[in-house]
Amino acid sequence: MAASVNVLVVEDETPIRVGLCDVLSFHGHRARQADNGIDGLQMALDSDVDLVLLDVMMPGLDGFEVCRRLRAQRPLLPIVMLTAKGLEEDVLRGFDAGADDYVTKPFSVAQLVARVQALLRRAGRTPPKRVQLGDIELDADNLRARRGAAEVELTVRDCELLAYLAAHRERAVPRDELLREVWGFARTAGVETRCVDMHVVKLRRKLAEVDAEGLIETVRGVGYRLG
Repeated sequence: MAASVNVLVVEDETPIRVGLCDVLSFHGHRARQADNGIDGLQMALDSDVDLVLLDVMMPGLDGFEVCRRLRAQRPLLPIVMLTAKGLEEDVLRGFDAGADDYVTKPFSVAQLVARVQALLRRAGRTPPKRVQLGDIELDADNLRARRGAAEVELTVRDCELLAYLAAHRERAVPRDELLREVWGFARTAGVETRCVDMHVVKLRRKLAEVDAEGLIETVRGVGYRLG
C-alpha cells in the first residue's frame, strides 16, 4: 500500500481483532481497535480514522446500527462490514446501513487486504457533480437522485456506479471492469463479484422510490448497462 493510514477494527472476538490489527500493521498501517459497538462508534467519530472494519454481531450496538450512525455523521468514511452471515438479506441489510463492502467469515486475509486497499484507493475520488440519466438527475454533490419533485438519498458508491454506467451507456459494462473502475481493485482475478450484484440490487431498491428501478439493466453473462 502507499501511505500509512489509520484503520479502526471494531470486533468483539479477541483473536480475530488482534489478528486483523497485526495484518494491518504488517502492511504499514496504524491499527486501532475496539471490542464493542459503543466504543467503536465513539472512536470513529472522535479520531482521525481513515477506514473502519466493522463486525456485525457485537455487544452494546450491533454493526448495522454503528454503520448507520457513522454514515449519517461521516458520509465519506470507508466502511467494510465483517459478518458470519452470508445470506443475501444480511448482505443487503449491510449495504442499506451504508457499508461500502462486506467480507464473510471465515475470510481470506489476502482478499480482505485487497478490499481495504481498493477502498483506500477510491476514497478520494468523486463522480461528476451532475449527470442526467434520461429524466433522472444524479446530484453527486448532495448524494441524491431526482425525478421531478421526487428524490432519493444515495451513497458515494451509488453515485460512482451510476456515473460510470452513464459514461459507458453505449455498451454493457462487465462486472470485472466495475470492480476495477468503481470499486478500485487493482487486480480482479479471484475477487468475488457478488458484491457488485448485491450493490446493484440495493441501488435498484432505492431507485424504485423515484420509479426508476429499471434504470440499470442486467446483461446476462456480462454485467450491467443503463436502460
